[in-house]
Amino acid sequence: MGTFREYSQLDGLGIADLVRRREVSASDVLESALARIDRLNPRVNAVVHRLDDFGRRMIASGLGEGPFHGVPLLVKDLDGEVAGTPYQAGSASLRGNVSRDDSEIARRWRASGAVICGKTNCPEFGLTCVTEPVAYGTARNPWAPDRTAGGSSGGSGIAVAMRMVPIATGGDGGGSLRIPASCNGVFGLKPTRLRTPDGPQLTLPWQGFATRHALTVSVRDSAAFLDATRGPETGSPFVAPNPTGTYLEDVTTEPGRLRVALTTVPLTGGTVHPDCVDAAHDAASLIRSLGHEVEIAAPRIDAIAFNRAFLMVVATEVAALIRQMGTLTGRTYTWRDVETETWALYLAGSQIRAHELVQAQQTLWKVCRELGEFFTKHDVLLTPTLTTPPPPHGAIGPQGFEAILLRAIVRSNAGPVMRLVNALERNAETVFQFVSSLTPFNVSGQPAMSVPLSWSQAGLPIGVQVAGRFGDEATLFRLAGQLERARPWANRIPPGCEAV
Repeated sequence: MGTFREYSQLDGLGIADLVRRREVSASDVLESALARIDRLNPRVNAVVHRLDDFGRRMIASGLGEGPFHGVPLLVKDLDGEVAGTPYQAGSASLRGNVSRDDSEIARRWRASGAVICGKTNCPEFGLTCVTEPVAYGTARNPWAPDRTAGGSSGGSGIAVAMRMVPIATGGDGGGSLRIPASCNGVFGLKPTRLRTPDGPQLTLPWQGFATRHALTVSVRDSAAFLDATRGPETGSPFVAPNPTGTYLEDVTTEPGRLRVALTTVPLTGGTVHPDCVDAAHDAASLIRSLGHEVEIAAPRIDAIAFNRAFLMVVATEVAALIRQMGTLTGRTYTWRDVETETWALYLAGSQIRAHELVQAQQTLWKVCRELGEFFTKHDVLLTPTLTTPPPPHGAIGPQGFEAILLRAIVRSNAGPVMRLVNALERNAETVFQFVSSLTPFNVSGQPAMSVPLSWSQAGLPIGVQVAGRFGDEATLFRLAGQLERARPWANRIPPGCEAV
């Protein structure tokens, strides 16, 4: 077994083609991936569980004959359980936990022919938009190690940007694929709600806000990976509309003349860094040059009501999660078992009453209707993915006195629900502003993608988001393919990531 230099220069489908034509073996491909992880991961802390022998055993026992036959795959240590591998969700409370069974999506990863070779870093239970878990340490941006790689799929974004692997999995409950896509300069699409399966371990996580997919170097890898994993599972509460063809075919299909809405005003409040504004306008100019119609327009969302309702729903989900973790581990959780923000969400969620939760859900469903109406007049909406380029570590989340207050409330288990919610809102302000244009599409279930079209003068990646109608990933893949052909980004890799 050996390695081959072309590994880091190819996307997943390109590697699979070489394996299929027997120009390189799956074993040599895996060893190339492991060699890059050996060399690069110490700089960035992207991979937290090595599965070298697991991957070798997959090859020895026979791989699936799908489109990614022989392609190394890293799996986020949260989204999708793989039998016989660690599942610790970024939390010290689950240290040593190993999955007993495959999730449905993991079975589809295996059928695609992918070789699972490791688990990537994520924040505790995927609850934050940066990857700085206490249990496993900070994941560092490969373009600037003092900056965030985003979250919650931060480790996966880093691994793809550095070409450790061409594809790494993740999930998106509030931007968790699009955030690291933007921060690391890779492609990330959040599919339509329930386009990919959640079960059987979970059912409709975060009230359906969360959807699983992947971060990739190329648009075609994302499309083919979604083709390999999409479709309902037995007992799924909802089913996403079926596409008319394959998403891989869409990547090379011209989209026709699209009606593109552009806004650089954050959808749920805050301000946008000039570099991100410039990136969105630059993308709009490129889109116009490709023959599309672009106009300034944006949906109207009550930001304060939306953010509070979103926070309340997430808090109740965390309360349920902590109880489930207690059942899994056979013990009662306390504030000492999890991070401060996690326990604060648990306390708040445990006190939210049924009618308050229903009211919050109704507020969010109203936003779904508003977005649906907006997309009757526009095919897609173009925004900056994030409101700033990747910020320094520690800049997103609890700050100063508010962080001290939150810790005090948590450790005393004190405070009526609205006191907790108010404290959480103040602590979450930087988070909500950072992802202001992302979370509405988790609530509505619409597909949205971050496309790596820009880099700042400081050399930091800046993505632009394009959101589409519910069930219409086809239009997004057609536009993304067109953008990728017009302005290729595959040759943009972080410093020091040359071929092994």
